[in-house]
Amino acid sequence: MLQLTKRAEYGLIALTHLAGREGVVTSVREIAEHYAVPRRLLAEVLKELCRTGHVISQRGANGGYSLSRPAGSITLGEVVATLEGQPSIASCESLPIFRSESCDVAPRCPIRSPMQRIRTGIWNMMERTTLRDLADPSFELNPGANKRFPFSA
Repeated sequence: MLQLTKRAEYGLIALTHLAGREGVVTSVREIAEHYAVPRRLLAEVLKELCRTGHVISQRGANGGYSLSRPAGSITLGEVVATLEGQPSIASCESLPIFRSESCDVAPRCPIRSPMQRIRTGIWNMMERTTLRDLADPSFELNPGANKRFPFSA
């Protein structure tokens, strides 16, 4: 099933935390303790997000991280793609042998096209959901109530 890696989860947790405190420099220790996540892995993820330009680091006694751009301009899809690449649902989307079209079932597979549409719908939702959305306690991902998310299951 579609599942994010711990790296992506911790990255999104940290970025959502930073989005709720836009402009404030926050330490890895503070984020790790607040969410009870491993500080070392969180530090590695934030270092990667700093390298890719999603966060800015500040050294020193009051050092830490802050978002490099407004929370409304950083999408969930952008962060996930940075930390783990686009997610896949079916093996034909993830295994190199299947991506090269050498799958014996591909020409008559009844699930390949529908699964690709589902993955595309999920990915589109991730690309439209921003860190500001995730940091907003009133945000609801309800396709019927929110016109920004036209995907329906």
